[in-house]
Amino acid sequence: MARPLLLVTGIAEGLGSEIATAFARAGHDVIGLSRSDRCSAHIRQSVEQHGGSYAHLACDLTSSGDVAAALKPHAARVDVLVHNAHMLLVKPFEQTSAIEFEHVWRVACLGAALSAQAVLPHMTARQRGTIIFTGATAGIRGGAKFSAFASAKFALRGLAQSLAREFGPRGVHVAHLVLDGLIDEVQTERRFGASSTARMSPQAVAQACLDLSAQHPSAWTHEMDLRPFSERF
Repeated sequence: MARPLLLVTGIAEGLGSEIATAFARAGHDVIGLSRSDRCSAHIRQSVEQHGGSYAHLACDLTSSGDVAAALKPHAARVDVLVHNAHMLLVKPFEQTSAIEFEHVWRVACLGAALSAQAVLPHMTARQRGTIIFTGATAGIRGGAKFSAFASAKFALRGLAQSLAREFGPRGVHVAHLVLDGLIDEVQTERRFGASSTARMSPQAVAQACLDLSAQHPSAWTHEMDLRPFSERF
C-alpha cells in the first residue's frame, strides 16, 4: 500500500521541517511547497531516514495558476494539508503600503484557500482527510503595528471555521492551530534575537499537528491553542 501523503505549504527550516519529519516518522510521504528550495536537501534527508519520500515544489503560493499547476499531479494523493505559510510584517499602520498589506493576506489566507481548493475535491470524494491551518496570537488579538499580519490571521481563522462547517459533514477534518508564542527556530532568532524565556519547541508543535490528523471523527478538535508555559495570556 502507498504511504499517506502530507503536503506542507511554506515549508522551511524549523517548524515546517519538523512537521515533515514527524509525519514521515509516522509513515507519511511528504511534499513541501514554497518559493525557495534552499532547505529541501535537509528536509529530504530527514524524511528519507524515516522511510518516506520527499518532493519539493517551488511555487508562488499567492498565484492561483502556479498553485493549481504545481499540485495537480499530487492533489489526489494528499491525506493531510498543513498550511504554514505566512509573512510576518511588524510595521506602523501609516507606513504600511497597500502592496505590503495585500501581500501578507495573500500569503497567509489566499494561499490557504488555493491549497485547500486543490485537495478538497479528492478528500471529499473519499470522505477522509485533514486540513490544518497554523494561526497565531495575532489571529485572536490584533496588536499595535500588526495590522497587516493580524488582519490576515483573523481572515485565516474565519476561513478555517467556514471550511470546518462545510466539509466536516463530508468527512474532512479542518483544524485551526493557534500558536500563541514564538517558535524556537532560526527565523525567530534572526527577527527577534536570543531570548532567556521559553519558546515553543517546533518538535512539540509538529507532534500536535500529527495528533490532530489522527483524531477519530467522533471527537475532532477544531481549534487548539498552544503556548509555552511562561507565556502570559
